[in-house]
Amino acid sequence: MSGGSDAVAPSNERSWPLWEVFVRGKRGLSHVHVGSLHAPDAELALRNARDVYTRRQEGVSIWVVRADDITASSPDEKDSFFDPAADKIYRHPTFYDVPEDVEYL
Repeated sequence: MSGGSDAVAPSNERSWPLWEVFVRGKRGLSHVHVGSLHAPDAELALRNARDVYTRRQEGVSIWVVRADDITASSPDEKDSFFDPAADKIYRHPTFYDVPEDVEYL
């Protein structure tokens, strides 16, 4: 490739695994999902993610995670999946009485 980029030309991109890309911005404390890309391995996924998703130097950290390694809940099951948490009032700070003389809690 010309132009000095480290990006890899897709030779057989369809067989490459899909990677999810997360970038932490200069002003942020957490990584945010910014997109996906195909790459043959983690190192090239990281390089390609840098070239594609941080062109304007807006990131300070990049994570790439193989999409096959992500297990997620389904939005269709949100009611049944998250419902049990509502009946555990001890998980909420309103359940506890805090003495008035406790300052930084």
